[in-house]
Amino acid sequence: MRSQPVKILFAIESGSRAWGFPSPDSDYDCRFVYIRPVTDHLVLQQARDVIEFPIEGEIDAGGWDLRKALLLALGGNAVIVEWAKSPIVYEEVSGFRQRLLDLLAEIVDPAKVSHHYLGLARSHVAKIGSFSGEVKLKKLFYLIRPLVALDWMEQRGFASLPPMNLGECLDQTEIPAQASDEIRGLIERKSRTREMGSGLIPTAIARYLEARYGHHEMNLVGPVRDKAGQARKHALATEFYRREAELQ
Repeated sequence: MRSQPVKILFAIESGSRAWGFPSPDSDYDCRFVYIRPVTDHLVLQQARDVIEFPIEGEIDAGGWDLRKALLLALGGNAVIVEWAKSPIVYEEVSGFRQRLLDLLAEIVDPAKVSHHYLGLARSHVAKIGSFSGEVKLKKLFYLIRPLVALDWMEQRGFASLPPMNLGECLDQTEIPAQASDEIRGLIERKSRTREMGSGLIPTAIARYLEARYGHHEMNLVGPVRDKAGQARKHALATEFYRREAELQ
């Protein structure tokens, strides 16, 4: 990594360890945001905007150019918001994450992010096929997390962005008590076993997931089109990018 002509702005843990439901053998999903020197932008052939490494043992590492991260944030992709909020930080240019979070609060539209989470939920519903059938219990968390996040957002009028950590999100979201207890039970079980195997979705969780997925599919509205507001946000992101590039 140090051979690359880039500056790492921050490196964090993503995946189950940061989301709050790791297994004893969970991989380390290291993600980072970097920026290239100004001279790299003064050429016709632009460098790739991602850096990827082969998985080595338990370590899965990769990162995005800051420009890519900001453009995705403007489009409502929740990933960079979650990276910036990760509770596990491996490296950071002093103060950068807070500067980024301040910007994201200005440019990220929660309504767009809600559709990102609905897309995640839709993808995992397609994978499990049925709320009453047998599923790989380890994979169930990837459906639980976006639906709890959507409920968190709905209860705040889709005006702000949810915590990255599932347990923290549960603490701040009103969902049926039995479903909450069963989700926490699954988290605890996953924390002490390498293989959860397959099985039926616990009853209260299945009822919660089916009801809330159907609710959000039916009721989630699209973001309001605001060309002037989007132009202002794009200008803020552009200025932020230029300023950070000049600091390197």
